[in-house]
Amino acid sequence: MPLYEYRCTNCGDFEKEQAITESPLESCPTCGSPVKRLISRNVGLVFKGSGFHITDYVHKSSSASASENKSSDEASEKKAV
Repeated sequence: MPLYEYRCTNCGDFEKEQAITESPLESCPTCGSPVKRLISRNVGLVFKGSGFHITDYVHKSSSASASENKSSDEASEKKAV
């Protein structure tokens, strides 16, 4: 459920967890003064699970280079023996 930021004219800023389908708050739950919903600046999105570019492809390049290094290390060990 999204977390929305509001600014009360008396109390200042506060956050409220609301469903997307809910209408925005019009009054402060603490003092009853009018509130304004703020536009969030820093939204932390985390993509988990398969099906996202960040989880499916980012680590493949680092693991591919790691496997190449492992192969070259094994080849070096065979030459040394």
